[in-house]
Parts: sequence; C-alpha cells; structure tokens
Amino acid sequence: PRDPTRFCLFVVDSPCREARPAGAADGGEDGWQQQFLALRRSQAERLWQLARQALDTKRCGLALQLATEALREDPDHAPARRLLGYEQVDGQWCPAFAARQKQRGYVWHGRFGWLHKEDVPRYDAGARRFGSGWITDAEDARRRQRIANGWRVPTDHYLVTTNDGLEGGVQLAARLEQFYQIWQQLFADYCLDTTAKRRLRDSGSLPATSDRQHAIYYFRSRAEYNQALRRQQPLIEKTLGIYFDTSRRGYFFAGPEQSAETLYHEATHQLFHETRRVAKLVGRRNNFWIVEGIATYMESLAEQPGYWTVGGFDAGRMPAARFRLLDDGYYIPLQQLTRMGVDDLQRRADLAKLYSQVAGLTAFLSHYDGGRYRDALLECLIAVYTDTADDTTLATLTGCSYTELDRQYRAFLESGK
Repeated sequence: PRDPTRFCLFVVDSPCREARPAGAADGGEDGWQQQFLALRRSQAERLWQLARQALDTKRCGLALQLATEALREDPDHAPARRLLGYEQVDGQWCPAFAARQKQRGYVWHGRFGWLHKEDVPRYDAGARRFGSGWITDAEDARRRQRIANGWRVPTDHYLVTTNDGLEGGVQLAARLEQFYQIWQQLFADYCLDTTAKRRLRDSGSLPATSDRQHAIYYFRSRAEYNQALRRQQPLIEKTLGIYFDTSRRGYFFAGPEQSAETLYHEATHQLFHETRRVAKLVGRRNNFWIVEGIATYMESLAEQPGYWTVGGFDAGRMPAARFRLLDDGYYIPLQQLTRMGVDDLQRRADLAKLYSQVAGLTAFLSHYDGGRYRDALLECLIAVYTDTADDTTLATLTGCSYTELDRQYRAFLESGK
C-alpha cells in the first residue's frame, strides 16, 4: 500500500519515445513475458478509465497523474499520450515543442540537448557549431565565459542559459522538465480555468501552452551569481537560488552548495507565478504563509527507483516541523498566521522556524484524513495568488475554525511517531 502522507508520482522521462508497447523487446518474448505485457496493458487501460472519470469530475491534476501512471504500464497507450499533449512524429511520441524540433530535423542528445541530426557525429567528436562554421569545444567554452554569451538550452517548458558548460545546462534543463511534470500533476487545477478544463475533457488533450518558456540562468560559480544579482537582492549571499517575479527569471549556480531542495523551492515559485494571471504583489495583504508553504512543501520531492514522492513525515522540512511543535512547543496559530502579509512574515526573527511550520501546514492540508483539505488548499492558493483572499479564506474553504484546524494539525504531526 502507498503511504497516505505522500504522493507517489511518475514522469515520462524522454522528450521523444518510439511508439511501442510497455516492455516490448525486439522479438522472441517467452510466453510469460507476453502474459506480463498483456497484464500491464490491462492495468494501463484501467488507469486510463479512472483518468477519464477524473476528467468528468473536473479533477484534472488527478487525471494527469493517472494517465502518466498508465504510460508507465504501457508507454504506447495513445489516449493517455494525447491527454498529456503528445503527438506522433515519425513513429515517435513527442510533446509539442519536441514535435516541432523533430519536424525541423533535430534530435535530442542526452549530453548536448537539441542538435540537428547531421551535427551529432561532429559534436560527439568534440566540435561545436559557431555560426555557419565549426570550432573546438575548448574555443566554444572560451567564447561563452560570460553568461550573456552563454549556452542556451531550450526544452518544452524551459530555456536554460548557462556559462557552466552545455552539458551542465542540459542536465539542469532535464531535471526541470521532470519537475514540471510533477508540478503539473499536482497543480493542473491551479493553472487551468473552467473553460480550459472543459476543453481538456472534451478534446482529451491538454490545451496548448504559451510558446514562452520559463527562463532559468545557471551561473558557473557562486561568485558570479552573487556579483550579477547583488543589485537586485542585497542579501544575495544568503541565498542558494532565487526567483524574481518582476523579471520572471530563476537564478542558480553550479557547485557543491547547490541543492535539489533549493531548485524545487524556487521552481515552485516560478510556476505558480507564470502559469496563470496573478496579482502584481502576491500575498501583500495577508496569507503570505501559503506562498512559502507550498514552496517549502515541494522541497520534499525525492526521486525513488522508478517513481517520485512528494511529502512524508521523513522528508523535506517535516522532521523540523514536528520537532518545533511537539518538542519545542513552537507554533503560530492560524488565526494569527493568515493575517500576515509578505512584509509581516519576512521581517520576523523566527523565520527559519516559521518556514518549517508552513511546510508542515501545507503537508497537513495536502494529506490529512485522506486529503480532506486538498481542494481547499488549491482554492486558497488561487485566492492568494489572485489577491482575492482575506484572513478568513482558509477557514471558509475548509469549513473549520482555525482553532479546530490547529488541533487537527497537531494530531496529524503526532500521528507520524
């Protein structure tokens, strides 16, 4: 059985995949293999039917989760592929951007990203395209020492600019694409309005997204990161990554200080700001806790053998949240917390403690009692990001007083012993 305190999710790993059944070999499968494949296809179809039911009830995120899991069992399940926005190009299933790249004669290279298929042998041999000619990889690196002249790695949803090396940029872009799939499965209902949900249900395919990719800048060192961003953020030395909603750009740097948790935290801020129309100053008046709560909760994302998890009492900031409340007795009641705007919260001296609490509260709203408050969490996020929330919004959406929610939160953390 799956742990009810964490999500178990799957991703489609490759930008393009040959259209063939799950586990299919080159031929000559034994009888038991054929039976196993048949069972997996049957399971994929059952998951797909559940996905359709989720669409009928306008639970788009759940539908995407189920469709992705169906593809784990049968990667050639055509309706599930189409639901996730894939199309066939030359016998391969490709998402929209990848399909356009394939039609232009490009292929995805695990080290170098999108290359014209005729250029692959020369890249593998160490040459790099420069204008209409070729230079060595060493000369290419010399020319791209400044991030303004850096390598650009486009993917379906991101554009990574880096001076850390093409391969480093490709690795980061691939990880961000995996993150995007996870985020979309959890929060599709945040970015799809009623009309888009109806179109998704009727067409059986995700609506086309904007051609504008999410911008990421990846510096080769912390020193360059600090120097480039100090004017925008005087305390940049205290950060391991940052997202500026004013410029719609995320910034990170290579090196041992960098962490997956920081990447997921800032990438969460970016997607919540850029996948729907939001207020100019999110959380200015109240409820800023939930903006940081959802980002700190997503720090718990972890890759497991063959799947991913989000949540869990042993992941992310949950151990700290439990310690602060159950051992230290530290807790800011929701009645007080929901009244805090961005300035009220970020000026507090106990910010590190509070961040663990808001991560715990978000996990509570996601997983308590089988996900009782999951829809309320999503609606509260929408209200905060569109500046329609007040200090009573969460109580109204959950149907519970803040005193009762405080009590349930404690019980939730105690259940993790």
